Amino acid sequence: MIKITETRMTAEINGCVIAEATRTAGVWHATGWPTPLTCSQAITALTIARLVATGADEADPCVVSLREELAGG
Repeated sequence: MIKITETRMTAEINGCVIAEATRTAGVWHATGWPTPLTCSQAITALTIARLVATGADEADPCVVSLREELAGG
């Protein structure tokens, strides 16, 4: 599950936060992603973290596609 507020997003599995993003000065900073993101991009980054945490590996087509989307966005 991904929870979203005005300043914080969290990706959770079984109630445990596995990744988060915070909004500072109008941009989002997500766990494991090196550059500032838009709101939509932060949701994508948290989705990637959740997929990997639940067993998808880095070569999974969905993970690869989402990473390419972030890198190109």
